Amino acid sequence: MGNKVKVWTKQHADILDDLEKNGRYIVKKEYIEQKMGEHASLYLDVYNWYRGAAEKIVPAPEDVEYPIWVSLNENEKIGNSDGNVLLEIEVDSDLLITMDIDKWGRIVNYMYIPKDDADQEAHDKILDSYGTDDCMAYMSSFFPVIKKKIQKSWDRLFDESFTLSPVRLGTLWELRKEWIINVYR
Repeated sequence: MGNKVKVWTKQHADILDDLEKNGRYIVKKEYIEQKMGEHASLYLDVYNWYRGAAEKIVPAPEDVEYPIWVSLNENEKIGNSDGNVLLEIEVDSDLLITMDIDKWGRIVNYMYIPKDDADQEAHDKILDSYGTDDCMAYMSSFFPVIKKKIQKSWDRLFDESFTLSPVRLGTLWELRKEWIINVYR
């Protein structure tokens, strides 16, 4: 096992009941559907991709469907709000999957992750020649080659040889009661 690291996550307050009752919390598809409503399918598409990619780094427990998002730095943690709790967690670093926040932001917005500026320019020229943008190409059935190229670029999410942002975020597959250091309401 690796070193222990502190991370923070904002969750609905009901998570505390789950942790008390089961000793652990995992994200289920219905939680995302409830939270995101009619937009759930947009999130589930990229979350399904993420699960497949992230499992190559840290295998998910069999009963886990989706990741739990965490802040890696106390100064970058998401502020708390009504009905939620902010959890401070200490976890083995081997269980944590980390990434560049801007690369993840591109995935969430169905965008291409370029290798460098020249790669982005070349990609933009292709989009311009078709009169489209990343999101439209991804969501439409008219640009299957571009969509495939965008999805393939997402493999760069975990490529540490380049970054788009110095800010990092992470995921865990589960939260265990014994990992909780502090609960902020």
